[in-house]
Amino acid sequence: MTALSITEASKAGISALIATAEAGHDVPLSRHGKVVAEVVSAKEIAELRHNRELLREAALVMARFATDSGVRTSLDQAMELFGLSRSELEAENAQETASKSS
Repeated sequence: MTALSITEASKAGISALIATAEAGHDVPLSRHGKVVAEVVSAKEIAELRHNRELLREAALVMARFATDSGVRTSLDQAMELFGLSRSELEAENAQETASKSS
């Protein structure tokens, strides 16, 4: 569909614009010859939002894949880096559990 100017869209009325969008036809709106907005159906917006989330997830997976060196750190190695021991962690967990149950 060719773009409607804001004036043309105003003359057509909001009901006509919505009916066109509900029928599956996007309605581009222009100001000074440049498209500045579009009237689209709620179904189209829902699909676009869903696809945006899928793309975000795919980008995250790709970023993780691209930056993964394959090196894995065990819990013991991580604790050593932070200067902790298993007994300290177990004591801390026991203390937190006891304080929650009190």
